[in-house]
Amino acid sequence: MGIVAGLDSSPDFTRIVVCDSDTGAVLRQGYAPHPVESPEGGGRPSDVDPQAWLLSLGEAAGGGLLEGVQAIGVSAQSNSVVPLDAQGNTVRPAMVGGDKRAQVAAADLIDALGGREAWAQAVGSVPQAAQPVTKLRWLARTEPEAAARTAVLLQAHDWLVWQLLGRPVRRTTDRGGASGTGYWSAATGGYRPDLVELALGHQVMLPEVIGPADAAGTTPEGLLISAGTGETQAAAFGLGIGLGDAVVSLGASGSVMAVHTEPLVDQSGMITALADATGMHLPVVTTLNAVRTLRGAAELLGVPDLESLSELAMKSTPGAHGLVLLPYLEGERTPHLPHTAGTLAGLRRESMRPEHLARAAFEGMLCGLADALDVLRGRGVDVRRVFLLGAAAELPAVRAAAPALFGTQVVVPQPADYAAIGSARQAAWALGVSQGTLDPRTPPVWQGAVAQVLEPGEELAVGQAVRQQFVTVREQTHPGALRV
Repeated sequence: MGIVAGLDSSPDFTRIVVCDSDTGAVLRQGYAPHPVESPEGGGRPSDVDPQAWLLSLGEAAGGGLLEGVQAIGVSAQSNSVVPLDAQGNTVRPAMVGGDKRAQVAAADLIDALGGREAWAQAVGSVPQAAQPVTKLRWLARTEPEAAARTAVLLQAHDWLVWQLLGRPVRRTTDRGGASGTGYWSAATGGYRPDLVELALGHQVMLPEVIGPADAAGTTPEGLLISAGTGETQAAAFGLGIGLGDAVVSLGASGSVMAVHTEPLVDQSGMITALADATGMHLPVVTTLNAVRTLRGAAELLGVPDLESLSELAMKSTPGAHGLVLLPYLEGERTPHLPHTAGTLAGLRRESMRPEHLARAAFEGMLCGLADALDVLRGRGVDVRRVFLLGAAAELPAVRAAAPALFGTQVVVPQPADYAAIGSARQAAWALGVSQGTLDPRTPPVWQGAVAQVLEPGEELAVGQAVRQQFVTVREQTHPGALRV
């Protein structure tokens, strides 16, 4: 038996799990918040000193947590940029998260390459404000001196791996992390340096992309460090999803991703063609409105929290007495309607009750995510079961409606640090390959996530009728918006 560790450096904290390399059983855990001050007015800062990640890591690993560990895997927040100068020093704080400052830069880049289709063909995604390539454009336009000094580009997990290895000359990343940058193509497996130059104004050094089971290096103490990956890819690996599985994540916005055998080129830009942490592909479709739809409905109805909104919705029946909510409260990405607003249809005297509006909010949110699932299905992605993640997955109204609206089995995993577990699984894979006990093409088989399984059952026909009513209202209001 070996012992491995996985760490996940999320936007707000670091979590570490120490696992048995053979079974994946969690032996011990560590946690520490990131020592980052909130910006004026609250909210998460878009600029972060990377040293905060190291401080948090050190605190989380305190008390001998890593004693006996033979290998470490690292995951970290996606869509991050750490610009370094020629000496390896940070040029400015790291740019992280969904940085709204870069929205204009995204539009500029789309136009500069000749439109959305050109980007989809080039790298499998269309620039969004959060992507590294877009942040580079913003940097070049807003902080030209910092842009000019930038000689090396890393993401958060690349930078942490590099630091753990003692800042070697060789800098690495993995397919998963590279595929989210906007300047690496999952289809070709190569960088597009011309797109970096288009965004930043000059060429830079980019990290070497290594394989899923490769090691980034070994510390002087003999601790193996695996390739690392983005938080999204690590969570998928930690869940143990495979072909036929999709993951629906319920945050303020929503995302749907599924394992697929090949990269998808989507001319509409609704699909982002990511690579996963195993050598497969992980197409992702994002919606701008998920739990924010529920919070808006709760505020409108004057209920104190989402649990109360769920309780109210359960007093209604499927179809919400004819009410249909198109939940495009912040515009929408899927379908591509950036400047639209939400629509409430089907108002009748008998439907104008709080419980029906609450039910319509839950059904509208889930139907919007079902639209995202259908975008993947329409491109040949097999979806036989759906893993439902996020705190809202625990709400009875979500669990009651999701299987029938998605038209498939729904799995609600027990809450766990899946990104950290996925990083540990990657470390176990790299360790096994280095010892000659594992095949570099086949990851270790670990215990699956403990989960509750929900079947569509007898409600499937009713749920699909509700879904069709939603589609009808969407087509009447926004004809052809969801054509891929």
